[in-house]
Amino acid sequence: MDIAPTPSDEIDPITLEVVRNKLDGIANEMEWTLLTSSFSPIVKEGMDASASLFTVDGTTLSQASAIPAHLTMLIPCVENMLKEFPLATMREGDLYCMNDPYAGGTHIPDIAVLMPVFHNGRPIALSAAMTHHQDIGGSAPGSIPTNATELYQEGLVIPALPLVQGGKYNETLIKMMRLNTRIPDTLIGDLNAQIAACRVGAKRMTALADTTGANELSAIFDTLLNRSEALTRAALRTLPPGTYHSVDYLDNDGVELDKRVRVEVAVTIGDGTLHVDFTGTSPQVRGPFNVVPSGSMAAVNYAVRALTDATIPTNGGCFRPVTMNLPEGSLVNPRHPAPVNARSAVIKLIANNIIHALAEAVPDRVTAFNANQHILMFGGIDAGGKPFVVGEGVCGGTGAHSHGDGLDSFDSDTTNGMNLPVEAIEMDFPLLMRRSELRRDSGGPGQYRGGLGLLREYVALQDDITFTHRAEHHYSDPRGIAGGGNAMRARTIITRADGREEIVPSKTVTRLNTGDAVLIQTPGGGGWGPVARRDPAALARDVDDRKVSADAAAQDWAPA
Repeated sequence: MDIAPTPSDEIDPITLEVVRNKLDGIANEMEWTLLTSSFSPIVKEGMDASASLFTVDGTTLSQASAIPAHLTMLIPCVENMLKEFPLATMREGDLYCMNDPYAGGTHIPDIAVLMPVFHNGRPIALSAAMTHHQDIGGSAPGSIPTNATELYQEGLVIPALPLVQGGKYNETLIKMMRLNTRIPDTLIGDLNAQIAACRVGAKRMTALADTTGANELSAIFDTLLNRSEALTRAALRTLPPGTYHSVDYLDNDGVELDKRVRVEVAVTIGDGTLHVDFTGTSPQVRGPFNVVPSGSMAAVNYAVRALTDATIPTNGGCFRPVTMNLPEGSLVNPRHPAPVNARSAVIKLIANNIIHALAEAVPDRVTAFNANQHILMFGGIDAGGKPFVVGEGVCGGTGAHSHGDGLDSFDSDTTNGMNLPVEAIEMDFPLLMRRSELRRDSGGPGQYRGGLGLLREYVALQDDITFTHRAEHHYSDPRGIAGGGNAMRARTIITRADGREEIVPSKTVTRLNTGDAVLIQTPGGGGWGPVARRDPAALARDVDDRKVSADAAAQDWAPA
């Protein structure tokens, strides 16, 4: 017989705080397990994976310090898996997985894994992990073809399915996954890391229930969620009520290269609420830059956390004040089977738009525009006859803010990953990194300087390497705010072995042969405040550190 749950007003506040920190510790231990157990460089070096704990009804309970977009996009994945496999049918040790973007997923490379957590035969929580897998099939190595025009070209779609039941792996599913990827051992290795992370979460949660008691733990969960909701609503009430607008553009959709793609938001601040209306955003596009609702939600939820008190514990309570209007058939709510593999570029743009919209109301609390990522994939057959795929997100600079410069070459906002070390690329793949350095003058000028972008040059050491390039800000600048200047645009050049130069139009899928070189120049972040207010000593340090050239200091940084 179940014991009645502990009323929330009877929970000892010290116990409440201890459990809250313990939950965060469990989520971060899951994340550490995920990163250190994975096979692919994009996870173990690039950190493109995330872990989270949920209540039994699928509400976010605690999140690792990981990829903000993943952590929100896990929510509809968990919801869908619970719908397909109700909690009453789950057994201790079972695991489930999915990646279907049109059933709660994000894009095909992101596979979600879910495990129920039991205590004395009773479900008490859910443990989940999401990993960006290096390759899950499709028309190009890395499964992010920028020229895809339908979902089926992007890789293997996995509906919600059992992964482990009764202690036995779903061998049929495993065989299908291995047959639909260029690097089966890497894919299964990363999947096993997800399983390990979920099992760590389950083990630690069971031990916590042993100490605290399952019923009191359930009451603590409710209290934590309600408190985060109340604190978030209070923080939103500090923002001036009203409706604020922002518009920005993608360079193109990867297929129609001369057509800009509009992202428009109207952000309404109410009485402890935030509503985002995407009316005016472009219709869904032919290329893979469409975003399913889980991705749009991830961008909005990130913006809410960025605009409210950072000390508020992040859980599902923070997202209760949030609503959205996603026009059907638009870029942010496409119809099946529109391609979606490049959705992160739009997610980052949405998040920056929402924050930038509030610059009108609270300029001291928002940053200038961050640079979007460059996503690169290289794949082929190495000299030993073995398929290889390597990818990375090359960071730009972050926007400056009211109390300091932006960060140089730092992946921020919804993605939060890492550049790959040169050694990780050169040791295992037929590529040479000729240059890797900060891009001088790329940060937006202002009272506070935008962070610098990165310059990297890759040289192919063999023939017939498929190269996928996906970037933004080749045709528009990351904007400054409060009088700050815009950052330098992105630029990518392929220099063929015979000396011919090709300018990459933001997105491409092409071939590299021996001696071909790819020079990536990512944009910086926007500046904050008028350049006339820049501390001369700070500008002098930038020149000494070669972050700003002497010519730019005399021209772009000269007071008007």
